[in-house]
Amino acid sequence: MRTSDRDLAWLLENLLQRTPQTRHALVLSKDGLKLSHTYGLSVDRADQLAAIASGIQSLSHGASIEFGDGTGGLRQSMTEFHGGLLFIVEAGEGAHLAVVASDDADPGIIGHNMNELIEQIGEYLTAPPRTPQQSSRPL
Repeated sequence: MRTSDRDLAWLLENLLQRTPQTRHALVLSKDGLKLSHTYGLSVDRADQLAAIASGIQSLSHGASIEFGDGTGGLRQSMTEFHGGLLFIVEAGEGAHLAVVASDDADPGIIGHNMNELIEQIGEYLTAPPRTPQQSSRPL
């Protein structure tokens, strides 16, 4: 893990500590790759959450194009399910921040703290698009 990855994981842990009722936090690329996550998530669960969050953001982007102002602008996605909440916000170019919280968490506090974190460390929260040469490996 690079130093910046460790620093980002520490900042995500700090986000959980100062935000009541939160369970997990994750930074992911737009295409669903986890970039950093809190320690309570195993690698497999972090991969699963990254894929879910990427899918939700993609669907929300499509809804914004069809039913918003047509620009595809997306501020935040929130999913409420039995036993929890999932918040996803854009966090720099090509990156998203996802937070899982209990169902009795305060959405206003979570949204505020997520946006505050993004403002503080926006330069860490970027994931440039992968090129075909970067993503393909010889067999």
